[in-house]
Amino acid sequence: MMRLLYAPASPYVRKVRVLLHELGMSDEVELVEVATTPTKPAPEVATAHALKKIPALIRPEGCTLYDSRVITRYLDSRAHGPFYPESHIWETLTLEATGDGIMDAAVLMVYEGRCRPEDKQDKDWLDAQWGKIENALDALNARWMSHLSGPVDAGVISVGCALAYLDFRHGARSWRKGRDALDDWFAVFAERDSMKATVPS
Repeated sequence: MMRLLYAPASPYVRKVRVLLHELGMSDEVELVEVATTPTKPAPEVATAHALKKIPALIRPEGCTLYDSRVITRYLDSRAHGPFYPESHIWETLTLEATGDGIMDAAVLMVYEGRCRPEDKQDKDWLDAQWGKIENALDALNARWMSHLSGPVDAGVISVGCALAYLDFRHGARSWRKGRDALDDWFAVFAERDSMKATVPS
């Protein structure tokens, strides 16, 4: 059986878990929860992932896979799934990169608060990360709503998990303001069984 090294709060992990649920593959992967941080990676994470990050998918038949985009594409290919459609693969991959980029900036903001002493934290740097997020959200709201409202693919899942993470870690920043279309879409997407099954504790 495949094993997924994970932490419940990670948006990258959630993306993998949502895809597993959507594919009906949850029973094929054992979830192995690890206590890991950027400054103190868990030994099993350091062994499995060259960059000491999660998620990492340990496969009995081949090398361990890491980076959530690699894992989700592998799982979709293994299941002959619909989440990387060749008919619009570049749009799907670009949208996935947008969602993952929102996660990147949001996670870095969390790390700034957790890993640096308060007197060393850089407000301008935090604001710059949030500026990246806002720019991406504006692009989604203005140019990607038809894609988001279509069939669910890996890009749609990535954006959904990214917005959920903003609610989870940065709710006070009110990402919904001025983005009614994106807000309305996410309210529906968040009710999917796969999203409800993967809400972080």
